[in-house]
Amino acid sequence: MNITKSAIFRVCRACCFALSVVVAMIPSTTFAHGVAGQRFFPTTFAVDDPFISDEFSLLYNSIKMNDEAGGPRIQTSSLDVAYSKRIMPNFGIEFDESYLHFHTEGDGTVNGFGNLGVNVKYQFYTSAEHETILSFGVSDEIGNTGNHSVSDPFSTISPAFYFGKGFGDMFDSSSLLRPLAVTGVLGVNFPTSKTTTDDAGVVTQNPTTLTWAFTLQYSLMYLQSVVKDVGLGQPFNRMVAVVEFPMETCLNADCKHQTTGTVNPGITWIGKYTELGIAAEIPMNPRSGAGTGVFVLFHLFIDDLFPTSIGRPIFP
Repeated sequence: MNITKSAIFRVCRACCFALSVVVAMIPSTTFAHGVAGQRFFPTTFAVDDPFISDEFSLLYNSIKMNDEAGGPRIQTSSLDVAYSKRIMPNFGIEFDESYLHFHTEGDGTVNGFGNLGVNVKYQFYTSAEHETILSFGVSDEIGNTGNHSVSDPFSTISPAFYFGKGFGDMFDSSSLLRPLAVTGVLGVNFPTSKTTTDDAGVVTQNPTTLTWAFTLQYSLMYLQSVVKDVGLGQPFNRMVAVVEFPMETCLNADCKHQTTGTVNPGITWIGKYTELGIAAEIPMNPRSGAGTGVFVLFHLFIDDLFPTSIGRPIFP
């Protein structure tokens, strides 16, 4: 069984690498993804999107964490690779894999691939008039599919509700508040094992947690093209300012009622085929981090790059 799993995930990783090479050879406005009326919702950093589309993303993240037992701090870095594919116009699947690097002050480094994540999502409501997108999804971080030194031996299953709402229908046509929008996710994360025992016999509880995360966005694209031409030139007329609030609350075990989270102010630039972004990651308490971290995003719109082939739903 282990041999079979190992072979499967080597193939998946090879496919992701091959896809990135092929797409990178294509040179860099109509958007088929994340659109509700005149509103375009960009892909964000730590808060999952409310829409399903054909996309490929690379996300780098680095932040220093406090050791829960009072030990030395740990610099955690990750390179996340994600590919999403529409099976039908409003239903799709996403695969997510991360390469993780943990450096403990004075105590060496461990690194390796994390567990493979799989997420199915159904975008059940889209309103052009109200600039609204609503979706439901279920994700599974599959245990024992990553390097044991950096990943969990158990799976985590997470049903979630996603939303996106633009403010364009809430104010007068000339109001400078119309470019505002919010997106978010509410979900529960269920581990398939209540405890984990390491090689030294130490038992660790695996709690159920509640994810409640949202973003506040101000689209200069929307301001310039829908509300009023204020004379913004490149690259500012293609930008969206984003502030994220990804929060997670422990529901049971020793950490019950404890919340971790960060505030992530950033900016994204939207091109015809690509999105680029950078954001700071500011911990809200010592459990969430020991200093300001960073996100760097590179995103490809596969549905715009290949609208008649791999960028279209399998069953249109």
